[in-house]
Amino acid sequence: MTITIAAAQLAWDAAQSIVGAALRHAQDLGIRVSVAVVDAGGRPLAFGRMNGAPFHTVEIAQDKAFTAASFGLPTAALAQGLARQPDHVRHALTQRPRLVTLAGGLPIHADGMLLGAVGVSGGSEEQDVACAATGLACIATI
Repeated sequence: MTITIAAAQLAWDAAQSIVGAALRHAQDLGIRVSVAVVDAGGRPLAFGRMNGAPFHTVEIAQDKAFTAASFGLPTAALAQGLARQPDHVRHALTQRPRLVTLAGGLPIHADGMLLGAVGVSGGSEEQDVACAATGLACIATI
């Protein structure tokens, strides 16, 4: 029996790069957002909030990242999966603290391992996803 496993970790400077790229994309779109990156355990690694981004975007971005890391899925996919569940299951899960089913949370995978997630809040769901995806794209070339 194996009692330990090796686990890759997302580097803090990669997390900072994700935040920077996502914020620059939001600026290009003309929106004000907050961006959070968490590690595979949901712990914060990097964060940024644009001047003028609504205060609620701070916790929503963090919770989108936490949710995406928790399930290893985009938050939009989780919402689609919940839509197929019975009402009592959907209600129970959506009442959990920090579980956010709004689009804008994307997991970060490398070599088949979950490294963490990014969450963006402040634009439409489509804009939040675009910002998060831009953030992830910046580390694909590292």
